[in-house]
Amino acid sequence: MKIPFEQIDAFADRPFAGNPAAVMPLDAWPDDSLLQRIAAENNLSETAYLVPDASGAADYELRWFTPAVEVALCGHATLASGHHVLSADPARERVRFATRQAGVLEVARDGDGYAMALPAWTPAPRALPEVITALGVADVVDTLWHPRRYAVVVLKDEDSVRATAPDFRALAAQGDLLTIVTAPGADTDIVSRAFAPGAGIDEDPVTGSAHAVIVPYWAARLGRDRFSAFQASTRGGALACRMAGDTVVLGGRCVTVIEGVFHA
Repeated sequence: MKIPFEQIDAFADRPFAGNPAAVMPLDAWPDDSLLQRIAAENNLSETAYLVPDASGAADYELRWFTPAVEVALCGHATLASGHHVLSADPARERVRFATRQAGVLEVARDGDGYAMALPAWTPAPRALPEVITALGVADVVDTLWHPRRYAVVVLKDEDSVRATAPDFRALAAQGDLLTIVTAPGADTDIVSRAFAPGAGIDEDPVTGSAHAVIVPYWAARLGRDRFSAFQASTRGGALACRMAGDTVVLGGRCVTVIEGVFHA
């Protein structure tokens, strides 16, 4: 097989920032084991695969794989997939993706970037003693959980988020879990970091799905439905956040850094 390949930095306004994703359009779905092997070969936090949607519910079917597992929702690779489709057709304003576990997602043009609609997965309070121990954090304000296996630890301030130094082996022992630390920001309304060693990613650079979980929390806490966010990884990435009913709308830009052909 020869598969078109693009590597796209999502939530980035320049190369080498944001979160890189591989986007690979296909004519039909091959065996899942091949999709997983390709994602492992790419060795990025996500590889997104697109297949034309014959059902009419959306423009494309979309699936995402880390180097280790298929995931239920990935925001940055959805944004990258939208960039892949819309940058190839300047007259097109939006694209819809049918996913297996997160419903139909949309990416639309928004100024010089894109607006992406994700489901709002509102977390609920829950004690997370093992996660807190693995993170090695103090000054914990709130701990929350979403049954899609998102753990949220709210800290006092941005310095606490940036100083977090997890025990990745202990976090990985919790299984395929996305752990988010978040706090009020200094230069943005909120900051966060996200860790998923159980899925083969110690720290994810910029995580759209994490914001599908934390934006409802922060909208309620801040008392407003629009605010700015920054994910404080080494690469870093800025996100515009908005609550719209049961949807989280994230704004960001993308940069294509590699184009080629994958031989499988």
